[in-house]
Amino acid sequence: MRNLALGGGLLLLLAESRSEGKSMFAGVPTMRESSPKQYMQLGGRVLLVLMFMTLLHFDMNFFYILQNIVGTALIILVAIGFKTKLAALTLVIWLFGINIYFNAFWTIPAYKPMHDFLKYDFFQTMSVIGGLLLVVALGPGGVSMDEKKKEW
Repeated sequence: MRNLALGGGLLLLLAESRSEGKSMFAGVPTMRESSPKQYMQLGGRVLLVLMFMTLLHFDMNFFYILQNIVGTALIILVAIGFKTKLAALTLVIWLFGINIYFNAFWTIPAYKPMHDFLKYDFFQTMSVIGGLLLVVALGPGGVSMDEKKKEW
């Protein structure tokens, strides 16, 4: 799941670097067309939120219940594209805190194998945070509720 989430961040970066086709008539509005860029942004958002499925814990601990509720609500908001920038920024802060707490590789001696596993998870999660920051900076794209609100 985390590798798919990393792929989602790369898909968002690829979608942003992709150039849009030029219109024949400059400055004249055209009918709304769905471009591959919009669907790449949607796919990137969905793949990014898959990482949070690995963070769900089904224990009766208060912290885990709170983490599941907050994480699931933010996952849904980013996936459907409603208040996407705010939800993605909240996910960045939430994920950073969870990453520091669960993947504290600096507390384990370097000769233990767990040090390497935690270090890998830490930096992979940081790359997903980078993908979410792309969503914060660039927005959700054309296939989202935020974009549909502009039409209403």
